[in-house]
Parts: sequence; C-alpha cells; structure tokens
Amino acid sequence: MKSRRKVALYACSIVACVFVIAIQVSIATAFVAANAEQLQRLVNEAHDQFQDVKEGAPADYIPELAKVPAELFGVAIVTARGEVYTAGDVDYAFSIQSVSKPFTAALVMQQQGSDAIAQKIGVEPTGLKFNAILATQIIPQVSVNPLVNSGAIASVSMVQAKNAKERFDTILDFFNRLSGAKLKVLEDVYKSEAATNQRNRAHAYILAASDRIYSDPMEAVDVYTRQCSIGVTAKQLGVMGATLANGGVNPITNQRVLDAKYVPKVLAIMMMAGFYNESGMWAYTAGLPAKTGVGGGIVAVVPGSMAIVGFSPRVNDAGNSVRATKAIEYITDQLGANLFGSGK
Repeated sequence: MKSRRKVALYACSIVACVFVIAIQVSIATAFVAANAEQLQRLVNEAHDQFQDVKEGAPADYIPELAKVPAELFGVAIVTARGEVYTAGDVDYAFSIQSVSKPFTAALVMQQQGSDAIAQKIGVEPTGLKFNAILATQIIPQVSVNPLVNSGAIASVSMVQAKNAKERFDTILDFFNRLSGAKLKVLEDVYKSEAATNQRNRAHAYILAASDRIYSDPMEAVDVYTRQCSIGVTAKQLGVMGATLANGGVNPITNQRVLDAKYVPKVLAIMMMAGFYNESGMWAYTAGLPAKTGVGGGIVAVVPGSMAIVGFSPRVNDAGNSVRATKAIEYITDQLGANLFGSGK
C-alpha cells in the first residue's frame, strides 16, 4: 500500500511539474512573439483607451493623498531583459503605499527564510478589507498574511535591525536595489499618514497582545508608515517587478537582489492577496501575481518575462486603481499572459 502511495505521489508530482513547465513555455512563447514594437503599441493603447475613465477618486483617509492630481495616469512594461516601454505619467513619484508589502516580505525571506513568513505571520487571504480590525478578531492567527496591514506591520517588525533607523534604512536599501534607483520618502505624505494612522496603531497593539509582533509595536508602525511613504515612479516600480520576473536579479543593474528560491513564495502571496478583497476577481480576470496600493500604483508580474505597471490615483472602494487595473488587464489579455490560460 505504501509503495502504491509513493508511486501515486510521484506521478502527481510529475504531472504538477509538467503543468508548471507548460505554463512557463506558454508565457515564454507569448513573450517572444511580442516584439519591442508590439509592447510599445500595447502600452500606448492601454493608456489611450483608459485615460478618460472617471471612476474612483484619490484616497482621502490619508489627507495628503487627496491632493494628488486625479488625472495622472501612467503605464509601463519592464521586461526581464531590461527593456522599458512607457506611456503617460511614468516619471511622477507617488507614494508606494501597500505595493511595498510583498517586497518587505521578500526582504524578511532573504534574511530568515520563507518559513519565517509562513510561521510568524501566515499566508492565507482574509477576504476582508486590507485594514480590517475584524480580520484580527475572527482569524486565530491574527496577522494572517503579509499583504494586509496587520501582517505588513509584523513583516516590518521582523526585519533584522538594532533600532528603528537601521530597520528603515535596511528596507530602503533593499528597495533601492530592487528598483536600481535612489528612492526617497515623500515627507509630506509621511507626516500626513503618521498623524492619521490610529487604526494601524490598533493593529500593532492587537498583534502585541497575541505575541505576533517582533519589535516594539509603535516602532514597527512608524517604520511601516515611512515605508509606505516612499516615493516611486511607475518606471521604477516596473523595474522592481521585473526583478521578480527575472528570478530576483535586477535586469537593469544585473545585481542579484533576492535569492531565486524565494521568488515563487513572493508571487504566491501576491496572487492570493495582492488585490485586497478583490484578489479573487483579479485572478479570475487577469491571472497574474500583482500588488496594489492606495497611492494608485499596481505592479503585476509575468514570471520569467516582464512586469506590467499602472499608476492612477483614482481608486475604488477596495483601494485599487481603476485605470491601472483596466490597463494591466488589457495588456495581459492582448499578450495572452494569464497564468491560467488565455483565449488569445
């Protein structure tokens, strides 16, 4: 019986491997078929087609974000070979906000291994809003996953450092190497967010009460707030995503930033929880690992091929940029890059 079970498990693993290889070959074929002219055309088309969409509005629960011009809109593709294709406002530095979360989780994995995230935070989606206190009360693990606020604050607290300054500097240095740029905190956004982050402070204290935070709670909240206030352009975010697409190697600088073995783990949590409580619909329509932020940015990753980025401050009730979502869906559909298969 045991031998039969081993054979069955072995057969299943072979099928799984074949399935993964088939997906990768399909993606690679779509990528090869899309030459430079086609990729630039798709970026232009996505920008032109959705630039007049008026749905959504800039997030206002952080007062400084409400001041960002609502009509800004940029679209970018950065390939795993370092090619860059852009349209629109791709050089405007917006606050990275929650798009930062998977990258900090990646840093923790790089320092402590992927099991640290799974065991000390979790990887399950909540099905609730990204800042829901309710999720911490009805889910026994409390922090649940590193892409909701409670788990993201826990991620920050796990970054190895002697004090708050060293912890933030470590995060910023990691982001700089991912983007191949010198990123800076948008101080007006930081001050605005720090003055209105009472809910995040509550998350930190709830985590502390359950032994699910790993530094001083208020220190973790402050570092997390500074992290969310880092300014990034659509083009720079594209390079960060393309580093994941390229197996952890920045395609512009050719520097290895993240060990390749952690990239699938990061992409998995992005697929399951990257679009907040619209993650299921995103998987249904686009089928790519992605992360959004209320600053208006979205990065989606086509493993082995490219990152597709959209930026527009008009976000919906879930906190996802309406124009950016539509633009990335359009490009993904046209390329046939959906990981689960495409009719294109």
